[in-house]
Amino acid sequence: MNKPAGYEHFDVEADVGVRAWAPSLAEAFAQTALGVFALIVPPEDVAERETREVRAQGDGLETLLVSWINECLYVHEIEGFAVHRVSVTVIPGAFVHGVLHGEPLDPARHRLGSVVKAATLHGVAVTALADGHETRLVVDV
Repeated sequence: MNKPAGYEHFDVEADVGVRAWAPSLAEAFAQTALGVFALIVPPEDVAERETREVRAQGDGLETLLVSWINECLYVHEIEGFAVHRVSVTVIPGAFVHGVLHGEPLDPARHRLGSVVKAATLHGVAVTALADGHETRLVVDV
């Protein structure tokens, strides 16, 4: 892949989209999650003090991506966990396992952005490219 792994946001009517890319499918899933979390709290504001494991299942890569992001958002919402980095360790077939690296949310220190409610199936795509993988995902804000 010519460029390093990363993500960007794009506008969707009343929602926000995240496009991510990486040399591997696992890293593309990790970049997608990081892009979603960046809408909530800028990753550079968050220290890597703790980790949370996240697992998800899906019937195909697109539903797997949506399930993965929604499980990550669940950890954020229920535990008040802010994320600096995401690593995905396994994507065998219809299962993903990853780790969120970050710390408990501290409104006094963390700049809060959007409230992200959920990932949607609207416009979701997971694409294999000649030099890596790309994802597109729309989140409800």
